[in-house]
Amino acid sequence: MNRIFMVTSRAVIDRAYHLRRVTDLLRRFRVVAIVGARQVGKSTLARQLSGTWRGPTTVFDLENPDQLARLAEPMRALAPLKGLVVLDEVHRRPDLFPTLRVLADRPKGPRFLVLGSASPALLRQTSESLAGRIAFHHLPGLGLAEVGVRALEKLWLRGGFPRSFTARSDQASLEWRREFLSTFLERDVAQLGIGVPAATLRRFWSMLAHVHGQTLNWSDLGRSMGVADTTVRGYLDALEATFMVRTLLPWHENLSKRQVKAPKAYLADTGLLHALLDIGDAWTLAGHPRAGASWESLCLETVVHHLEARPEHCYFWATHQGAELDLLVIRGSRRLGFEMKLSSAPTLTPSMRIALSDLKLDSLDVIHAGDQEYSLADRVRAVPLTKFLSSKAAIRRRVVQRR
Repeated sequence: MNRIFMVTSRAVIDRAYHLRRVTDLLRRFRVVAIVGARQVGKSTLARQLSGTWRGPTTVFDLENPDQLARLAEPMRALAPLKGLVVLDEVHRRPDLFPTLRVLADRPKGPRFLVLGSASPALLRQTSESLAGRIAFHHLPGLGLAEVGVRALEKLWLRGGFPRSFTARSDQASLEWRREFLSTFLERDVAQLGIGVPAATLRRFWSMLAHVHGQTLNWSDLGRSMGVADTTVRGYLDALEATFMVRTLLPWHENLSKRQVKAPKAYLADTGLLHALLDIGDAWTLAGHPRAGASWESLCLETVVHHLEARPEHCYFWATHQGAELDLLVIRGSRRLGFEMKLSSAPTLTPSMRIALSDLKLDSLDVIHAGDQEYSLADRVRAVPLTKFLSSKAAIRRRVVQRR
């Protein structure tokens, strides 16, 4: 086995679901891409997979100059290899994809596992060169299913980046996240082919933190930045392409009510949100005016990943009369609604009744911060986030989603 791989990490957390998923994709596709934010654990997952792979494994770290030099002539370097070939930080060499296409079409060639922080250039290269030959797996930050419900408050405060979560203290975690933000803006943005100045993108990112979970007003954002609203949309696209932001599109029904048509934006990692808002400990978080919006995004990410819902399945819904639904997951004829409440004992609201009726929901779960699960009405249940993953209702809905 030829290994050219090094990963440094304070702790390795078992990510069994993602390991099984990527292994399954490699059985069915010649090229599999693990994409996700920087420092989210892609290299560690690849190391775990290569350790269980039956057969030879060769791993190239494209941030290592010596290994990068070996790929000066990619066909000569890659064609003789067998088994599994891992190309880490592949966004640094998008010109490799035409070579991978040729090798992927050979019946006895190797399997390729490519790792990269998604970027416009990377996505364009893969779509042009490897259409029909590549499968993607998005690796998010650590989730509640991986760290356990006892670590919920820690996960909420620090976010899901492994080194932030496993830091020796809250202060050390905050310092890591601040350094991550600076490094991402000053170095990674340019390497990912995003042509936005670091200072401009940081200012926009900070503005998003203050409107986290709210419907976006492009004109207001543009005026605040001193640019056109179309330019602001480009900034958001850049952060979304690198998995730093999740955008929820509004759902529209054929109703007499006037419905909100602007999207919502969430910072995908609560730890980065808190770093941008200067929230360093649980006490500050509990009293912060954006605590409810932060809790909403933690619940949203947990629900979406548990249901394995793709972006095109996820929406929010709101009317100008005040009715709203935080998350609507649609697949086929099934409509699942979710409300997120930073409360230990949520109650049924008129808004929930309207959403249940107007959207014809099959169910509505109110995810809350307490510890009791109970019924609020027909098809409406209050479910603690700590019990959501193991609740019978959640398990049943996940099975329905897979069908």
